[in-house]
Amino acid sequence: MPVPQTMTHIQADGAGGPEVLKLATGPVPAAGDGEILIRVEAAGVNRPDVAQRQGSYPPPPGASPLLGLEVSGEVAAIGPNASGFKIGDKVCALTNGGGYAEFCTAPTDQCLPWPTGYDAVNAAALPETSFTVWANVFQMGRLAAGEKFLVHGGTSGIGVTAIQLAHEFGATVYATAGSDDKCAACVRLGADAAINYRDKDFAAEIRTLTGGKGVDVILDMVGGPYIQRDIRSLGMDGRLVLIAFLGGSVAEKFDFLQIMTKRLTITGSTMRPRTTAQKAAIAADLRARVWPVLNAGRCPPVIHATFPLAQAAEAHRLMESSAHIGKIMLTLG
Repeated sequence: MPVPQTMTHIQADGAGGPEVLKLATGPVPAAGDGEILIRVEAAGVNRPDVAQRQGSYPPPPGASPLLGLEVSGEVAAIGPNASGFKIGDKVCALTNGGGYAEFCTAPTDQCLPWPTGYDAVNAAALPETSFTVWANVFQMGRLAAGEKFLVHGGTSGIGVTAIQLAHEFGATVYATAGSDDKCAACVRLGADAAINYRDKDFAAEIRTLTGGKGVDVILDMVGGPYIQRDIRSLGMDGRLVLIAFLGGSVAEKFDFLQIMTKRLTITGSTMRPRTTAQKAAIAADLRARVWPVLNAGRCPPVIHATFPLAQAAEAHRLMESSAHIGKIMLTLG
């Protein structure tokens, strides 16, 4: 199928609320050096998309100004020096932007094949959470079989993937969530216990659940108001990995003493500014370690809702409500 010159995409009409997201028409991007052009069939909606729409998370230099950090679809064209895929292959990709569109480019090193039996929606739900969880929990956090792991926001897209993969690779898993229904969902996904943070102190609960020993790794996307309790929840040689600050980035009256006495490590990262080579290393690990699990039918994504591309604003409203369990997706075609 020939590639057209123009495409439909979502344009953010300035920074603001979901209402700034509008359908627009623009040129189809060209696949650059080491890139492929993907005819998009589905795209994921993620918290960084909301932050970019609000004006607080601008795209890095050279990236598409359009929203959208993960897609699935068919290879429509291949750029110079791109290898590993051919026209017509079904791929999913961690993009550098531009996913809310009929066509999107991505470096081949950030692309992976659809797992066995997957459709476009499920394939598009994989890249952002898989890359983020693998890089932060397993590479930076060094979570190992037999260790104890706590993830905040257990029913978010990141949380669902973190619970599933930590359980799959032999950790004891705890999660926090904002309702009893969401806590029950965390347990169904593989958490050994889930804590409703609205009516319980998670640090006290972790102390009880671990017999006072604490957990080995925490994945935190809340930040500020949780930091002190995270520190209390970690055991000896524990690792705290920060990936977002939904509760703010400032922790008041922070006491560093336990970092010394428990030999703790506090680290964190963002995904989008990483180089293609850094993302390629994560993708290689995913292909070797996680894709065989997905191909075997384990740890599938949880899809909460799908919207046609034209309803991207509604998808963002749902994301901001935090009423979802799992992924929110956009479909094209």
